[in-house]
Amino acid sequence: MENIKPYTKYKPSGVSWLGEIPEHWEIRKLKSLFKSPESLFVDGDWIESNDINGSDVKYITTGNIREGKYKEKGSGQITFETFKRLNCTEALENDILISRLNMPIGRCCLAPKFDKPLIVSVDVVICRLDIEYNRKYFVYLMNSKRYQESTALESRGATMKRVSRTILGNFFLSIPSTDEQTTIADFLDYKTAKIDRFIRKKKQLIQLLNEQKAGIINQAVTKGLDASAKMKPSGIEWLGDIPEHWKIVKLRYLSRITTGNKNTEDKVENGLYDFFVRSQKIAKINSYSFDGEGILTAGDGVGVGKVFHYINGKCDYHQRVYLFYNFSKLIHAKFLFYFLQKFLKNELMIYNAKSTVDSVRLPVLKDFLVLVPEFNEQKAIVEHIEKETEKLNKAIATIEKEIALVQEYRTALIAEAVTGKIDVRDYKVPVLEEDDLVYEDVEEEMDMVAEDGEGMEME
Repeated sequence: MENIKPYTKYKPSGVSWLGEIPEHWEIRKLKSLFKSPESLFVDGDWIESNDINGSDVKYITTGNIREGKYKEKGSGQITFETFKRLNCTEALENDILISRLNMPIGRCCLAPKFDKPLIVSVDVVICRLDIEYNRKYFVYLMNSKRYQESTALESRGATMKRVSRTILGNFFLSIPSTDEQTTIADFLDYKTAKIDRFIRKKKQLIQLLNEQKAGIINQAVTKGLDASAKMKPSGIEWLGDIPEHWKIVKLRYLSRITTGNKNTEDKVENGLYDFFVRSQKIAKINSYSFDGEGILTAGDGVGVGKVFHYINGKCDYHQRVYLFYNFSKLIHAKFLFYFLQKFLKNELMIYNAKSTVDSVRLPVLKDFLVLVPEFNEQKAIVEHIEKETEKLNKAIATIEKEIALVQEYRTALIAEAVTGKIDVRDYKVPVLEEDDLVYEDVEEEMDMVAEDGEGMEME
């Protein structure tokens, strides 16, 4: 891996997931790293939902814990009175927080600094190591792939897997000296920061390419391909002016609309047919209830107005997924697909008082207004869209592969470092420059990628 060499001498660790370790490293159980009175290794607190109603103490759960990172997501708060009444345990900044629930089981992160006391849910372990240990090293170690594979094997539960604190405490870990722990942590901080910056830039590039695609589709399905065409007011605020000869037709006159009769649990790994649920990800199933040309979209959930699929063949679909099919002679199915994909959410927002759309009713769909050019013009518009977006789609696919490869490299690098497969003691960690990425940098690369389908290499 790079030019970093392995250690000169190894010994068997006696631990299957660790394999051989450097000769001077030790093996210890996690529970043995808490000898001082200031150390801590306890489960969080059981907090009832009706107690989460204050503003004095922050309360976080397993959902806030990602692999090596804290994520602000739906965290609640309680009062000081509840904190005292329940005799809660306060988690401190830089405590290791370990999730016992949900995959990957055993993932952990350092507790960030908050402007108020912090408590965690009962499925989170507060891990306050003795002062001589480098906590960042152990966060990297307990987020390594083989460690998490081992914790998953020890998890229990029919529907929701979890691992006990007792089992976690009995896990054997690889322990270099304190100085070496710090060296490994600093090396991984530098390397993963560069990798994460690279991934952010690539994801920003994908976002810009998708915006370019959206612009192509928007222009084509609302203004057509003839720049000299006479325009008229559409009467629809979010459409503006449209070509004078285009019609506006309710969706009920352009296709039939129905829903499926399957549940998410009906999916089958490696099934014979596509199974459309309320996600952009397509599942598989061994049955089909539709065979033909259709458009599918989520009827509720976070995918409403965002998830759209075009199908021409056999498939099955969820009971809360809408299928548009049996199209009239007025409409080209793919033109309708692009139009719905671009504009349906605008209409749904009008009929939903919430700030986010989470459901769509059939009458609203049936009354949705669609722009309808002449059929041959629709066909030309579809061909234009597919031609102009093909290069962008290829570029996006290339970038996604690059991201996947770099993520694999990141995973492997962490595993090699924390299990002693590479010796980083002589690696000189440079000062990582502040990530001051500007829009023009990504825009320039976007033009290059769209032109030749190649991405830039990671610096």
